[in-house]
Amino acid sequence: MDTRVTLVAAARSSSRLAERFDDDRPLDQTGWHEIQLVAHTLVPLGAAELRYCSPTARSRATGEALGYAPLVQPALSDCDMGRWRGYTLSEVTAREPGAVDAWLADPRSAPHGGESLLAFISRIGRWLDTRPADAAGSIVAVAEPAVVRAALVYALKAPPSAYWNVDVRPLSTVTVSGRAGRWSLRLEAGV
Repeated sequence: MDTRVTLVAAARSSSRLAERFDDDRPLDQTGWHEIQLVAHTLVPLGAAELRYCSPTARSRATGEALGYAPLVQPALSDCDMGRWRGYTLSEVTAREPGAVDAWLADPRSAPHGGESLLAFISRIGRWLDTRPADAAGSIVAVAEPAVVRAALVYALKAPPSAYWNVDVRPLSTVTVSGRAGRWSLRLEAGV
């Protein structure tokens, strides 16, 4: 029996240019407003048998605002960015341009001293692969956009470089179905 996992990207906590690595700020006014605008389409996902979220403040708040009462999953944490934690990409690029170039070019590199992109994708894949098969396709998880991207790269068995080509907007959803090691992207019909 295949399991269906719907991933919901957390609402925003800052503008895209102000996003910081390992940012754990709460939702901003725009994030709360966006939840109100799309809640009618996302609330039904709360009927899932299993409901999870990343440990970040905005993921937890998004899940709670949608009525999911999600269980926090440390394995759904954003990528550990080591000494870059708390900085924007622009700030790190200004200080360590060579390190940023290496990080973007090689998925095994971790010049920040944290987790490499490959290790991050693998960790998210392990979480996905350990979802209970008896959930009968009823799992929802609110997570950081980076976590959603990593899950898609893993599920599609895409090269790690594809991670940089997946744009995950706040409150967007994507569903993968299958079982350990065998996942497919599932697109729902818009009626």
